[in-house]
Amino acid sequence: MSRWNLVIPDETNLTVRSHLARIGGKKGDLSLFVDRAVRQAVFWETLDAVWDRNSDLSPEQAQQLADAAVADSRAARS
Repeated sequence: MSRWNLVIPDETNLTVRSHLARIGGKKGDLSLFVDRAVRQAVFWETLDAVWDRNSDLSPEQAQQLADAAVADSRAARS
């Protein structure tokens, strides 16, 4: 487990802590909230990068690539 030292604007701090208090947050929930937010941000940034990288593909081409990747993965497990 890692520890981070973060500087957060006062308004953001108040907003997050108020939100957690409203939903009955307990000790440790702030860390869970930040972890979830970071994972979600990384997911969406990755998804945006994939969309940008594949923007020139037609839906049919994208499906063919996905089908080939699934077939390769299944063949590797057999």
